Amino acid sequence: MIAPRPRSARNRERTPVILVSGVEESSMLSATISLQFGLPDTVIVRHAIDPERQLLTRIVSDLTGVIEHEEIGLAHACVACAIREDIVPTLERLASQGRWRSVVACLPVAAEAIQVCRVLAWAPRMAPHITIAAVVAALDGTTVADDLLGPDLLDERGLATSEDDRRGVAEVAGAIVEYADVVCLTEPPEPEEQSLVATLAQPRTPVVTDPSLLDAAGLVAGVHRHHAVEAWVAEVRREPLPPLPEGGAWRLDLRSERPIHPMRFQDELETLGGGPRRSRGCFWVPTRPDDICVWDGAGGQASVGSTMKWGRSARLTRIVVMGLDEESAEISGAFERALLTDTEIAQRGQIWEESWDGLEDWLGPIGRAA
Repeated sequence: MIAPRPRSARNRERTPVILVSGVEESSMLSATISLQFGLPDTVIVRHAIDPERQLLTRIVSDLTGVIEHEEIGLAHACVACAIREDIVPTLERLASQGRWRSVVACLPVAAEAIQVCRVLAWAPRMAPHITIAAVVAALDGTTVADDLLGPDLLDERGLATSEDDRRGVAEVAGAIVEYADVVCLTEPPEPEEQSLVATLAQPRTPVVTDPSLLDAAGLVAGVHRHHAVEAWVAEVRREPLPPLPEGGAWRLDLRSERPIHPMRFQDELETLGGGPRRSRGCFWVPTRPDDICVWDGAGGQASVGSTMKWGRSARLTRIVVMGLDEESAEISGAFERALLTDTEIAQRGQIWEESWDGLEDWLGPIGRAA
């Protein structure tokens, strides 16, 4: 049983919403149907994106049958447009009617619940009648290792949410698990695969291996804690990691206050980001000391970019790597080689005045050094 969080007076009149996300439609539908059976007084909202036709399909149903089935044209068929133009407005419209006690939203395949939750957190007036009660990650138990660590791209599986969607399946699936309040697998995976899921997920996140085991009543009572999950998925994490779950997955916490050498970083990219692993975190480089640089890797692909500024926060290089193979020592060595050495720090310090560092393709032109 999942313990519900206390609901403030502000939220008592809001309709609880459960978001279901994943990278495989049948797994998501299995979880959605299970929730519907557990919540007979609920309405189900399903969305699907067709990027080629620039269409968003919406299906609304309850136990009486289909209530709405519409196709909506989008100027740009992408998840962000769908959330802004129809998903959030539909959830608010249905909740405001007062006809159902809860809403279960089955998001488009490969759409991440974090996008909906952040829209509601940043602009609560968009949907004053709803509150996110829970986020469910629904995955196929027979392919969970490939989905979380494999090299496939979304468009190679026909799952791209826009014409220029070049995300990897593992990148999306990993992020979905990391943001979830409960992970629902269609069937029990191998023990090491289940330990990988538990390692990626927030601490104490339930992992059920049969959709019928979903505790619908417990979820609708409210288990989603926005600030806690945002801290778990944040690029900059300073707190110690929780104990590693048993079962076979390994995890490296690569951490240093030193910056990464911009040229050696590129030399070590393949080792740091290659292979069947999940990795994410932050780093800084001496040529861009103001910038928080972000690392996001999965399934042999890695994304590098910059986000906010360090400001008054202490700079940090920290990349957490997880996997099931036996190559963790090689990754640690690559991380150490990429950091500035004692000699480099003694000769040049940790902040360099440069006009070029070779990272322009990822981070753009160098700005003002601090």
